[in-house]
Amino acid sequence: MRGARDGEDAVVDGNARARATASSLRRRPRHGRVTQNPAVTTVLVVDDEPIVRDVVIRYLERDGYRTMAAATGDDARALLERESADLVVLDVMLPGTDGLELCRWIRSRSAVPVIMLTARGDEADRIVGLELGADDYVTKPFSPRELAARVRTVLRRAGPHAEETARVAFGEIAADGASREVTRRGTRVRLTAKEFDLLWFLATHPRRVFSRDQLMVAVWGYEPALDSGTVTVHVRRLRRKLEDDPATPRHIETVWGVGYRLTP
Repeated sequence: MRGARDGEDAVVDGNARARATASSLRRRPRHGRVTQNPAVTTVLVVDDEPIVRDVVIRYLERDGYRTMAAATGDDARALLERESADLVVLDVMLPGTDGLELCRWIRSRSAVPVIMLTARGDEADRIVGLELGADDYVTKPFSPRELAARVRTVLRRAGPHAEETARVAFGEIAADGASREVTRRGTRVRLTAKEFDLLWFLATHPRRVFSRDQLMVAVWGYEPALDSGTVTVHVRRLRRKLEDDPATPRHIETVWGVGYRLTP
């Protein structure tokens, strides 16, 4: 980690080769391990590098989150079986049960948002993680400040939205903005937080075409990275869950060379 402005703009690399100012790594109580207030948002940080966990936890606790930590996928799974988390920050490369397998397990039992940490250049891991249901990813080396901002964005969009009280229906699909539930032919369809956000945005702007970059800004809340795989993967997952034939979608259409639109 390279300290800047008293360690506030640090960068954590994939091997945890880090240098930090004394202020950023000064020992403080682990508030996340003692706070039991259920109103406090809880974030589970899963990474086998102690210094990465330490830095990420301190930034999250500074923002008021309760934190839990695990060094392996097996430890994280055992922890999630005992306690609940509102969001999981999950490294892909873990001893034992790796991050991808743990993400698959999390998604099989809940819609809790997952932000994956991947090594730079490991595009395959990022795509697989998104396919398994991850809501976002951050590549190493990364800024803890950026990760904290991603956590805030994902949690804000995963939580209830007062303005989203309408019910949108198209074909045999219905989405409720207040409960954030989607049904198809009367049967509930389990969507991740980001899948719902993307569907809701497209459904509330019917027939309008949006580029991948526009969707990254509108749905994910930040400027897009160089690749647009995040949007593409989420569109593909929505089609698998909602379309009769994902290869020839009836509602979530591709406008070649431009982007995507939802046709009721």
